[in-house]
Amino acid sequence: MRTSAVVTGVLFLLLLVLVVAGWSPLLSFDRAVDEALHRDALARPGFTHLNRVLSDWVWDPWTLRALAFAVALLLARYGRRRLALWVVGTVLASLGVQQAVKALVGRERPVWRDPVDSAHFAAFPSGHAMTAAVVCGLLLWVLALVGREPWRGWGTVAGIAVVSVLGVGWTRIYLGVHWPSDVLAGWLMGWCCVTVAILAYRRSLVVRPLPAPERDHGGEGT
Repeated sequence: MRTSAVVTGVLFLLLLVLVVAGWSPLLSFDRAVDEALHRDALARPGFTHLNRVLSDWVWDPWTLRALAFAVALLLARYGRRRLALWVVGTVLASLGVQQAVKALVGRERPVWRDPVDSAHFAAFPSGHAMTAAVVCGLLLWVLALVGREPWRGWGTVAGIAVVSVLGVGWTRIYLGVHWPSDVLAGWLMGWCCVTVAILAYRRSLVVRPLPAPERDHGGEGT
């Protein structure tokens, strides 16, 4: 888990540097992918509408955050208050980090003469992609913690989580409101937040032994 946190953190920082520096190969790749998908989105309005519904409603960041908060309420109700607070705290902390990076980088979103969707705030990293990675990662972790025995539905839930994370990234690029590198950055930063939260939670559960009481080595008065 620690290795995963370090690797994703380093990769995110590398991508951040390339974006800020305006590395030409990366920018050219972003532009080529977005232009090709934008042409397809204009040619297929029905499929584009489906992507808008998925992006703006099903996988909207506030929808996913509401799901995480609902799970936290259930955890608190069944006596797992520490875990519930950790879920809520991680979701809120990741939101703060996301907005701070957006403000610092200030990357412009793609601009089209004939847009098929719109979005606000800076582009880097993708808030949709990051939120999906954070919430889905946290919920899978919670499910693994509270499950007392192997559950047949685990594969289905994990599959839905993976589809959601990848799917929301696709919709943001297809709708022309993010560059591919924005989405990749959101995934990397989101998973880094999850792994750091898990490591911190495990550390918080470590019970440190209390110091042994001092013994009175002095003899009784003679």
